[in-house]
Formats: sequence, structure tokens, C-alpha cells
Amino acid sequence: MNSRDRFLKTAQLEKADRPPIWLMRQAGRYLPEYRELKRKYDFITLVKTPELASEITLHPLKRFPLDAAIIFSDILVIPEALGQPYNFRDGGGIQMEYSLSNKSQIEALDDSAITEKLNYVSEALKLTKKSIGDTKALLGFSGSPWTLACYMIDGGSSPDFSRTSQFAQRNPKEFYLLMEKLSQSIIHYLNMQIDAGVDCVQIFDSWASVCTESNYYSQSLKWIQAIIDGLKKPIPVILYAKGMNHCLNQQLKTGAIILSLDWTISLKDAARETNNQCALQGNLDPQFLTTDPSTVKKETENILKMSESLKGHIFNLGHGMLPTAKVECVEALLETVTNYRYG
Repeated sequence: MNSRDRFLKTAQLEKADRPPIWLMRQAGRYLPEYRELKRKYDFITLVKTPELASEITLHPLKRFPLDAAIIFSDILVIPEALGQPYNFRDGGGIQMEYSLSNKSQIEALDDSAITEKLNYVSEALKLTKKSIGDTKALLGFSGSPWTLACYMIDGGSSPDFSRTSQFAQRNPKEFYLLMEKLSQSIIHYLNMQIDAGVDCVQIFDSWASVCTESNYYSQSLKWIQAIIDGLKKPIPVILYAKGMNHCLNQQLKTGAIILSLDWTISLKDAARETNNQCALQGNLDPQFLTTDPSTVKKETENILKMSESLKGHIFNLGHGMLPTAKVECVEALLETVTNYRYG
């Protein structure tokens, strides 16, 4: 069974010989190959140059026995395509060119020709697909409307995105307009990725926890459901909502067939919460990859044992790869998973 078949079999809730594995933000700053390119090019140039983006996507596959590649890109390409550019603060974090604060600014966001503006992502996907063929699964992705809105309204990274929460409550019509524009743009964007050959897409709702449980559906999940309904079928959709493991059943109603977990819930508890109705992805704490190989092996085996009773499990981290991750720890993780076999 090749890696792509193993991944798709698991996504369709059919038991594979072992859980497939890929790592969120797998082409990150821990790899020397990436650091070398980063010395030559700024991040946005890397994202917007198809040949470089494809090269970075392939870096982990050349080093490690991963079952899937996720395209090297950024969730904020959508706001930029709409007319709200971004960059990186000297001290770390995202800085948008300006903050959205009123109806006229939202109306001025240009949601026409999204696929043309983001064609560089399509080209990077096609180059990557040509390179890996059908041996590995290829994943596309987007940020959720809510998570993108957090950056767009707060103007960049924030400890609590309080401006966004207040704006959504005090300006419901303007908020609705923004979410409509974002949702339609994401539908076009993900369908473009499907046309370019991806086998699966992941929606990152990284700031879902800014929502309260009572407004989680109206502010976030409602729009994710609209996006999934608008995608070309069939395509497996993974939903990752950091900090919202207590709302897994709500997430399942969006149409996502794989729920990605952060590290604060066990696979056993997540399966109970969802009545074992979907595949689960996760959920090793990324901090373990900064420790030592024996610790990584032990923690990985604990997760693998819990996955035995699941309908489907894709091994992954509970969040993105840390820049301080050790290559030898990643190697120990991959060796443990790839040698594991369901009984």
C-alpha cells in the first residue's frame, strides 16, 4: 500500500495497515534546507514563487517517510488577495498593512478574480504533484473565515483578538459582509487547489478559541460549513480548531470528515465525544520534539495504542512544528509510526 492510498483509505474510514502521518507546518524552520533558502529570500517571496514553494514542500519528503505533503504557503494569502497585505513584525508575529474598522473598508476589499491572484499557489501545487505523482498524498489548505477576520480586524497578531470579538458583536451587518467575502473567496481558492490535484484540504481555525461556546457556530462554524458545502466533491476535508476540543460534535456537523485535535485531549476522549463517527488527526504535543528520541518514542506509542479502536487515525502533531524541534526527534517519531502495525 503506497502512502497516498493509506492516507485516502484512512480518510474514508477504512482501516489501513498503520496510521498515515504528516506533520503540520512540516517544512518549518527546524530544517537546515529551509533555513538556507530563508537566508536568500524573504518569506513572502518563498510563498509567491512556485518553484521555491514546491521545493520547500518537498524538503520533508526527501528526508522523512511521510505519507503526505502539505503545500508551503500561508493562510494570509487570502487577505492579501483581497487588498489587505501583511508582513512580519521585527519582534515576531503578523502585521497587517491596516486594520479593518468600518463598512467602507470591508466593501473596498476586492473579492474578484481570487484564483487569478492566487495562481502562484496553483502552480506550486502542480509542480509538487508532478514530482510526487500518486506515491504521496498532497494536501491543500486555507485559514477559516473567523481566523482570517481576527488578523484583518485586529490588524495582526494579538493575545486575545478583542477588537475582532467586539466588532462582531457591535457591527453584525459589517461582520456578516466580511465573512461572506471571505467564505466565497475561500471556496474559489480551495476549488482551485482541488483542480490543481490535491487529495485533501485542511481548514485551519487557529483562533476558534476566541469565540465563546454560544457564538462559536454563528461566528465560525456556520461559515466553515458553507465553505465545505461549496467544494467540489468528493474531497476529504480536515478541520482543525485549536482550543475547541469541547465542541467536537459541533465541528462534525460542518461536513468535515476528519477532525484534527490539539494536544489537550486524548484520542480516547475525542472518540467518545464524537461517538467514533469520524477519523481523528493528531495529536502529539509539539514540545516533545524538543526533548529527546526516547521520550518521543514513548509518547508516540501511547497515542498509537489509543488509535487502535478508532475508525480512522492520521498521526500528526497537536499544532505546528516548533522551530526548536530536533531533527533526531522527528526521526524517532517517524520511525515509531512507520514501523507500527495494527493488530
